[in-house]
Amino acid sequence: MTPTISTFLYLVAGICFIMALRGLSSAATSRAGNLYGICGMVIAILTTLLTPAIAKYSGIIGGIAIGGVIGAIIAKKIQMTALPQLVAAFHSLVGLAAVFVAAAALYNPSAFGIGALNAIHTASLVEMSLGTIIGAITFSGSVVAFGKLQGIIAGKPLVFKGQHLINAALGLGLIALIVLFTFQQHHSIFWIMTAVSLLLGVLLILPIGGADMPVVISMLNSYSGWAAAGIGFTLGNHLLLITGALVGASGAILSYIMCKGMNRSIFNVILGGFGTDASSAASASADASDKPVKLSSAEDAAYMMGNARNVIIVPGYGMAVAQAQHSLREMADILASQGVKVRYAIHPVAGRMPGHMNVLLAEANVPYDSVLELDDINSDFGSTDVAFVIGANDITNPAAKTNTASPIYGMPILDVEKAQTVFFVKRSLASGYAGVDNELFYRDNTMMVLGDAKKVCEDLVKSLKGGGH
Repeated sequence: MTPTISTFLYLVAGICFIMALRGLSSAATSRAGNLYGICGMVIAILTTLLTPAIAKYSGIIGGIAIGGVIGAIIAKKIQMTALPQLVAAFHSLVGLAAVFVAAAALYNPSAFGIGALNAIHTASLVEMSLGTIIGAITFSGSVVAFGKLQGIIAGKPLVFKGQHLINAALGLGLIALIVLFTFQQHHSIFWIMTAVSLLLGVLLILPIGGADMPVVISMLNSYSGWAAAGIGFTLGNHLLLITGALVGASGAILSYIMCKGMNRSIFNVILGGFGTDASSAASASADASDKPVKLSSAEDAAYMMGNARNVIIVPGYGMAVAQAQHSLREMADILASQGVKVRYAIHPVAGRMPGHMNVLLAEANVPYDSVLELDDINSDFGSTDVAFVIGANDITNPAAKTNTASPIYGMPILDVEKAQTVFFVKRSLASGYAGVDNELFYRDNTMMVLGDAKKVCEDLVKSLKGGGH
């Protein structure tokens, strides 16, 4: 295959990736977006395999086979609730790949056309250094994020005195190592630079609390893209440059949008500085056991919603864990058939990754036009008869607006407390992922329905079908 044809095909693949991003921007076009992405990747892989630089296919085919089998098994077995940690794990592999490619280029530069051993072009050394640093930070940071999401590492912020000064010192040290590496090209400097970057990745993510983890996943996604772009420079691969830049830019834009939705600073995200002191969460949750709550049942909720004019459903991570989306949609369909106006309210960071709730509801065939974002529906809670909160917690907590000591203070929330009646479905009165007690539990208009979300929805469906309202 000639360079002209391969460049053209890489351009076609790049256009497919752009169309994939465009399609994934909406739930209604997400399937088409995925198909564009698949087509682009197939074109990219086949074009690369047909280039004259490929001398042997045995190792490549073996790698594709092993990776394909592992990927297929994961895709079959993964639960929707585990997608956030899966994404974090995949980000770590992208970062690690960037480090390995840079190392291969360092030890065999002639194979990459960037010079000879110990005589690598200066520009290539800078590109290798940046790709390695970003890749190593992405790898170790993603591993920590995976640990927090999986429950292996505590979700609360892990902070210590002088943390930011240490991070700043490590950052300046990396700049010095890049300069030293470009002049001396010692392999030991490269590995020291890699080790420092790995340490920095850990220290950047450890102080970030569980409530902010969706933003971290998005930012690590951006880092993995920039790491790929850096390696694209080293390899002279136009498609890696395009793809890396697309992933890096889109991840950064999404992180910025999410930061606005959570009232956070994008610069604090990048620097790993917006984790909250764990003592704040503890003090915000104090004395929760002494507060009175009103307990209710699925039958009572069915009666109230069956006689309501309008109902807003607020899904959260608890719904995902219980796999309650199908029962919830059936409940909503029955209410709609009885003349009740039913809509869904989605917070930008509901669940543990962007779009988590939208995907779950789409899986249950919930109509797209009944699923509304926070800015579009928040003003309607004041005129709503019943707000049905199922498994959500931090995104409905009024403490975000009133309690300056709360780790979630300043984060925009869904104003469910303004509804005439709130039915809150939850397994227990335990705090949410941010470790903060929810003040909504104790409001006069809130009725707690304790139990498994799927079982509660199934009981609601039975009551509605039986004329329990």
